[in-house]
Amino acid sequence: MMVFAVLSMLVQHQQTSRTGAAATLAGIRCMAFWAGSHGHHIYSIRRSTFHPKLSALSTGNTDADRRETTGSSDDVEIRALIPSSDPYVSEQVIKKSRFIGLAKHCTSWDDAQEFVASVWKEHPKARHVCFGFVAGANPVRERCIDDGEPTGTAGVPILGGIKGEGLSDTVCVVVRYFGGVKLGAGGLIRAYGGTARLVLRESPTEILIPQSTIRLVTSSSNAGSIYDLVNKANGSTGRESYRDNGDFEVTITCESSKLKELQERLQDATRGGVEYITDK
Repeated sequence: MMVFAVLSMLVQHQQTSRTGAAATLAGIRCMAFWAGSHGHHIYSIRRSTFHPKLSALSTGNTDADRRETTGSSDDVEIRALIPSSDPYVSEQVIKKSRFIGLAKHCTSWDDAQEFVASVWKEHPKARHVCFGFVAGANPVRERCIDDGEPTGTAGVPILGGIKGEGLSDTVCVVVRYFGGVKLGAGGLIRAYGGTARLVLRESPTEILIPQSTIRLVTSSSNAGSIYDLVNKANGSTGRESYRDNGDFEVTITCESSKLKELQERLQDATRGGVEYITDK
C-alpha cells in the first residue's frame, strides 16, 4: 500500500497575510464527485530553500472537476504546504475585480470540503468561489470547480498552479469579488491561475517522500531479525500481534525506494519464512 511520509523542507516563506477560517460543512455549492480513495500521510521536518520552476498551465481539459491519474513518483520531487491552523492568503486586484487566494494543507477530500465551506462562510457576498485540490502521488487525485465561471477558466488554472508548484495534499481556493469589468476567457485563466500561484509561492512547503507499507507474518523466533533489518532501513514497525500458534505479525513502513531490498533481506534472514498478508 502506497502512502506518503514527509521529510518536510521549509521553503522560503514570504507570506503576506493570513485569515482564520473555522471549519464548517455548510454552504458548499456545485461540488463534483470524488474520483479516488483516501490516503494516509505521515510527517517529519527538515529545511531547504528550493523553488521548482513553474510548469505551463494546461487549459484544454474541460473535464478536470474529477480526475485520477497514475505515474511514477520515484524521480519526481513532490511537496505540500506546511500544515497551519490558518490558511495562507494573498490577493490582487485585476480590472476592478478582487481575487483572493487561500491555500491550505489537506490530506483528504473531507478536510478540503470543510475548508471550502469555511471560505464560503467567510465570503458570502463573493460572486465566485473556485478551487482546486490535489492529493496523492500514484495515483494522483484531482478535483476542481469553476463555480459559475466559463468552463475551464477557473478550476483548471488553479489546478495548474498547484501542479506547477510541484505540490500535492493541497487545496487552493480563489475568491472573486466582481468589479464590473468582464475579463474574457484568457483573462480569467490568467487571473485565477495567477492568484493561485501567488499564494502558493508565498507559502512554506515541505517535501513528500513516497513510502510503502507492508504487513507480514513469520515465526516468533524471527522477530529480532525483523526489527533489526527494519531499523537498518530507517523504517518503522507497528501493530505487532501474535497468532494462536505463536506466529508473529507486524506492519512495516519504509521509503518505497528501499522496499524491494528490505524484502529480499527479510527473506534471507528468515530463510524464506516470511509471508506477506493484507494489512486490514
